[in-house]
Amino acid sequence: MISIGLVEVTSIARGVEVADTMLKAGSVELAFAKPVCPGKFIILVHGDVGAVESAVHDGLDIGAGAVVNHLVIPRVHPSLIPAVNAVLPAPPAGALGVAEFFDIASAVVGADAAAKAGRIELVEVRLGVGIGGKSFVKLCGDVADVRAAVAASLEAAARRGAVVASCVIPSPDPALFRELL
Repeated sequence: MISIGLVEVTSIARGVEVADTMLKAGSVELAFAKPVCPGKFIILVHGDVGAVESAVHDGLDIGAGAVVNHLVIPRVHPSLIPAVNAVLPAPPAGALGVAEFFDIASAVVGADAAAKAGRIELVEVRLGVGIGGKSFVKLCGDVADVRAAVAASLEAAARRGAVVASCVIPSPDPALFRELL
């Protein structure tokens, strides 16, 4: 099972340095390393749990005072990385759920919890790009499954204290559904 590690820093230059350090720390693959609003930088790696933990540890050492947040999820749901990278195909129509968070790490934790909670499909996990540093998760499925997944997402993220809002729309208008996907 794949594991992920994320480090978020306040400096783009420091973020590039942290990314390089994390990649050299062990056998991890880079999912992405990119600037996010408002002028922060996030690095997401994946691989075996030991390698991911080592990479995050070394990244935290190099990032030092610039680190805003970090996480390691030992057994991440397989759809999480494709949803973060927006490479999932459009899901069939159904209920639409949206969970919104103040920070990036909470969205990743929330998306993983949602994907593990029931039979839903992650549509997108947007991490702080172009939305003032906030993040959100969009998911689809049957109404009951979407409600359970959104609730699991919020519960997991609330432990980090960074939930903004959520909604579940049982039968979204087709125009809205097409626009959001």
